[in-house]
This record gives sequence, structure tokens and C-alpha cells, in this order.
Amino acid sequence: MTIVLIGPPGSGKTRLGKRVAKALGLPFVDTDKVVVAQYGAIADIFANHGEPHFRALERQAVIDALARDAVVSLGGGAILDPATQADLAVRRVALITVSADAVAARIRGTKRPLVTGIESWVALIEARKETYERLATRTWDTSNRPLDAIAGEIAQWAKEGGE
Repeated sequence: MTIVLIGPPGSGKTRLGKRVAKALGLPFVDTDKVVVAQYGAIADIFANHGEPHFRALERQAVIDALARDAVVSLGGGAILDPATQADLAVRRVALITVSADAVAARIRGTKRPLVTGIESWVALIEARKETYERLATRTWDTSNRPLDAIAGEIAQWAKEGGE
């Protein structure tokens, strides 16, 4: 069983994914954390090698993660790769969303190369929204609900076949 969480930066994919994995007795893989562990900070990769290099590293992390039975959290932009989109077309994909109001405090002070503030976050989401929605099997919003409740719903959805 592989459950994939996609969504914008700051939506809670990592925190939710850990909870879902625990509930399902599966490993948890965060592709951003895999890249950081192997190659260093994402902001540094962007600064020193550019976004295309980061996306290539990210793609390999996605390939490796999707080959496992696991709960997989993809970095917000991983869905931009056409090969990743094709991979997700045959998977159970949970889209994790969040409102701009709720995410503002979550992204403040973080080092995200493509998100420098709420305005850039909103622009990023608008650019990716159609792709996120097209790839998702089901959507959960983390703006105002407890993550434990949402994680329980995702775990139950996965156990029921993820349709």
C-alpha cells in the first residue's frame, strides 16, 4: 500500500504523513527530507545549482519513495514533473490544502526558496492548483481542523481502498 500526500508548502503534509503512517503501520517518507539528507539544504541546492538540478534530485527521491509500501509526502513542486504526474495517476493521492490565512504563520521565517512571503505562496498555489486537483483522489483541508482527526480520516480512507 502506498498513500501519497501532495499539496502546497506549509499545508501540513509532513506532520499529517507521520500520523497516517503510524496509524497504518507503514514507514513514512518525505521526499524533501530525503533530498536534504543526501544533498544538503534545499535553499542551498537552489542557490548553488539551480531549480532544474533540485528537480532532478527530487524526481529520483520520488521514484525511490513510490517503489515502497509507505506513506509518502511529496515536496510541493514535485507534481510539476510529467513523469511524477504519470506515476501518481495510478496511486491513491491525498491533496492537503490550507487557506492563505492559516498558512501565513506556518511559513513565516522558513527557508523555502520559492516562498518568500504570503504573496509568493498565493501565486505559487494559483499556478499549481489545477495540477494538484487533477492528481488528487481526495482532498483534506488543514486550515481549521485538528491534524489527528484528519490523519484518522486519511488512514480510514486508505484502509477502505482510497477511492
